[in-house]
Amino acid sequence: MAGLMTIELKQLRFLAYHGLYAEERKTGNEFEIDLFVSYHPSSGTITGISDTVNYSELYALLKTEMQKPRDLLETLVMELAEVIHVLFPQIKKIEISVTKLHMPIAKFTGTAGVRFVKEY
Repeated sequence: MAGLMTIELKQLRFLAYHGLYAEERKTGNEFEIDLFVSYHPSSGTITGISDTVNYSELYALLKTEMQKPRDLLETLVMELAEVIHVLFPQIKKIEISVTKLHMPIAKFTGTAGVRFVKEY
């Protein structure tokens, strides 16, 4: 069996309007995404874009989906995984994390986020 190839997109930044609170939906927030998708190459050596998962298309998908507000980051990562898998059914494993960079909590320092892993 061929090895497992992983495509990584890391530290992608988006302004988006996810969150439970009206203020978050109004002012937005900065989010950071790390995405890892793994698949078995269909041939020996990858020599063309059609032999792999196009990370440009992955980025475009993330950019589009980030503009659709969700109440919970948990919902966001689960829905992102499903949309990615529909577009790239050859993917066997998706790991995605979304970090909210500025928390709307008084005196909160740091970030908060969620990570989701799914194998197909």
